[in-house]
Amino acid sequence: MDLEVEAVEEIDETAVPTGVDAADYVLYGGKGGVGKTTMAAATALASARDGTATLVVSTDPAHSLSDTLETDIPADPERIREDIPLYAAEIDPEEAVGDGPFDSEGGLGGMGGLGQLLGGSGPMGGMGGQGEQAGAGPTGGAGPDADGDATAADPLAGPMPGMDEAAAMRLLLEYMDDERFDRVIVDTAPTGHTLRLLELPELLDSMMGRLLKLRQRLSGLFDSLPFGGSDDEQGADMEDLEVLRERIERLRAVLRDPAKTDFRIVMVPEELSVMESQRLLDRLDSFGVPVETVVVNRVMQDLADVADVEGDWFVSPDLDDCEFCQRRWQVQQKALKEAQDLFRGHDVKRVPLFADEVRGENLLRVVAACLD
Repeated sequence: MDLEVEAVEEIDETAVPTGVDAADYVLYGGKGGVGKTTMAAATALASARDGTATLVVSTDPAHSLSDTLETDIPADPERIREDIPLYAAEIDPEEAVGDGPFDSEGGLGGMGGLGQLLGGSGPMGGMGGQGEQAGAGPTGGAGPDADGDATAADPLAGPMPGMDEAAAMRLLLEYMDDERFDRVIVDTAPTGHTLRLLELPELLDSMMGRLLKLRQRLSGLFDSLPFGGSDDEQGADMEDLEVLRERIERLRAVLRDPAKTDFRIVMVPEELSVMESQRLLDRLDSFGVPVETVVVNRVMQDLADVADVEGDWFVSPDLDDCEFCQRRWQVQQKALKEAQDLFRGHDVKRVPLFADEVRGENLLRVVAACLD
């Protein structure tokens, strides 16, 4: 291990990229565990090396960005290097849910005062519970339990599905508007979460419409109940939701602009990963999100075959005498051929399988050379 790190420190500076040829917003997505964090960190380091103020942000709850960069990454963007303008942040979805219109103390599954739209504090407002009032709700449901735990009494209370992604998007919108950053690189959560983010504008439109219709139908009942919120409070709640919807819609417009955004799919050379990546590409295409680059990670090839970097220190798989390596390489070759056919027209990059875990600047700079 020590020999490899020492050798990597001696790589030719001209062989690793200084800066990157990329859009203002670069998003790495794909199935969990394929190396999105590694690619995002490597790209961010290369981007900042030419003086471009770069923010790398992770929306993945796993929080592996800190481990990859070998430094503590805060929840809010902070500069993590003195010599280059590199900033980083790891979004904590649970904490983000508690801000702005996602106040976790409110109803509608943690959507703050929006819960009062329906006249109470439960997921159905006044129809689901009485907030601080003890006893049964108007529909006969129980109030808080003996320990005062409203969540136990109401299994639908708590964060609403998708609210963590919505909160993460709200923060990303703030970062995109932050004048400190010339480029934002995002290590997204696994595929399913990423796609849910892109569906939020329609979800919020539908939610607002249903809330308004339900309130109109039950307006007479709410007027007679002692725990309904005021019209001003309910109007403000709807305005919060509308502002959020508009901001997410603006974000989606940015994501659809190939001049501003490059969504990069990361995969490994295995058939299941190829299939997953193809589905992701199809879904992104249906949303109009451009995909310029496909990164195939952990390929059992020599470093010199995929990057213009001196690789005397690189430990390559023994494809001559190792039967295991030979069989794995056969599997990878089949997957690579499928990937080349399926992703024709996209820039397919290969990153080799390293003998050691890729973390710290030395190996990340080598990865960046593979992505250049």
